[in-house]
Amino acid sequence: MNAAAKKSLLREFTPKTFTSLRAGYGLRDLRADAVAGLTVAIIALPLAMALAIASGTTPEKGLHTAIIAGFLISFFGGSKVQIGGPTAAFIPVVFAVIQKFGYGGLILCTLLAGLMLIAAGLLRLGTLMKYMPQPVVTGFTAGIAVSIFSSQIKDALGLKMGQVPAEFIPRWAAYAQHIGTAQTATIALTALGLAAILLLRRWRPAWPGFLIALLLCTLVCTVFALPTDTIGSRFGGLPSALPQFDFPHIPFERTRELLPSAFTIAFLAGVESLLSAVVADGMTGGRHRSNMDLVAQGIANTASALFGGLPATGAIARTATNIRAGARSPLSGILHAAFLLLFMLALAPLMRYVPLAGLAAILLIVAWNISEVEAFRHTLSAPKGDRLVLLLTFFLTVFFDLTLAIEAGVVVAAFVFMFRMANAVEVQSEQDLIDDDTGEDPTQRSRLPAGVEAFQISGPLFFGAANRLDDLLDQFRIPPKVFILRMRLVPVIDASGVHALENLLERCQRRRIVLVISGLQPQPRKVFAKMRLHPRHGMLHIAPDFDAALAVAQELIEGRATEDLPS
Repeated sequence: MNAAAKKSLLREFTPKTFTSLRAGYGLRDLRADAVAGLTVAIIALPLAMALAIASGTTPEKGLHTAIIAGFLISFFGGSKVQIGGPTAAFIPVVFAVIQKFGYGGLILCTLLAGLMLIAAGLLRLGTLMKYMPQPVVTGFTAGIAVSIFSSQIKDALGLKMGQVPAEFIPRWAAYAQHIGTAQTATIALTALGLAAILLLRRWRPAWPGFLIALLLCTLVCTVFALPTDTIGSRFGGLPSALPQFDFPHIPFERTRELLPSAFTIAFLAGVESLLSAVVADGMTGGRHRSNMDLVAQGIANTASALFGGLPATGAIARTATNIRAGARSPLSGILHAAFLLLFMLALAPLMRYVPLAGLAAILLIVAWNISEVEAFRHTLSAPKGDRLVLLLTFFLTVFFDLTLAIEAGVVVAAFVFMFRMANAVEVQSEQDLIDDDTGEDPTQRSRLPAGVEAFQISGPLFFGAANRLDDLLDQFRIPPKVFILRMRLVPVIDASGVHALENLLERCQRRRIVLVISGLQPQPRKVFAKMRLHPRHGMLHIAPDFDAALAVAQELIEGRATEDLPS
């Protein structure tokens, strides 16, 4: 390995914390990170407890996870402003593991998942996560949202019943059997929590809606002595002490049985953390280090397990909140963990009065947030193969098993891909592709007006190749005013390709670049129409060929279409 390769490898596995501090860090940066960390901690406090209870364990487990894993994910992570901790995606698998193997089984699952993530990062498999088909991710997250929603019915309605079944159909059968035990006071508290969150989101979006709604529910429950379950009545008081290096018996003899669940946890942690990092990059203009991020997730999950905590990963919503609050470096995530620790030590005696209905209201909103209804509906307008993958993954996630859903979704997506490739090759074989304009046009550069750049895509734009569009704009030292994307040699496109183009358009909009797409073939044109990727005033033009695209670009540059240029 030469010196340049060693330097590149060292940079790839350097945590963003060290990079940020070496770049220069002052008191103003610390103040901004402290405000952001405090803001996120206020949101994470009720959420961590709610996620732990929904997962079938005690609320302090969620707090311990948010503190330990949140600190380590920020300290070692490859994303500059990512916030880590327990997330809603883990609820179905954690609940099922605890029911089947006990809490010791979950500890072993989390340990194994942590080791898998470290190995995946060191083997530089982080980039492979980019090849996950969009319909699989959308169907999977929508299925998890339905599972979370169904897990909260008992606490939201105050049903008097025993252990809630892990499977979807038996769970709803048990709810129907005990629906007569619903408590009016509990339903009212749930409705109050939902109304408070939704109203605050509409009228005061900058306020910590989850925490305010929980405080309101707790105040009403305590003042009126409502007969409803609270953290104290079900779990006792929360310990006001540091997490201990102590965990229950681990059934190592059942390691083989637990491997599928450990793989699911590792997969969820890897995908969600990298999705969170991509969202953060889009909001900040930065670039995360995917392999270092996987190593950080592995370290965090291993440590969380050794302290008796839950699985953890990067949290998209909390990361976005961190950015909006002004975070500048990973120290915001580290301070978020420190603030959570202070809250737990100071407020533990008061946590016993929190009604479970208030926490259920929070998770009902979380379920709606991660359901991606618009993305689900949008993908339903995609070609048949993408719709099949979406619905298969969704129904397997809800009714059967998360691991099976992922495996089946990816396998079916691969078969759809191969089928489309075969058809694309057949279509091309019927055409005379040997002409002077199939390759790089040697006169293209000289024909471009000043301020205009062009790029040509050749071949099917599927989920396997869609991520190549991510770095197109980074190739230009000076951003162009107009960017022409030539697609005459793209015979077929799928939902992931359209999604990648929409992301490219958003990046162009942020940089005030007008995007012109030229030479669409029949299949891409049809998919564009179905998925409603239409010309947008001033930002997106679709031209029949390269000459027409050049004419549009010339008009934009010369000012004959100044009303279309972004101001």
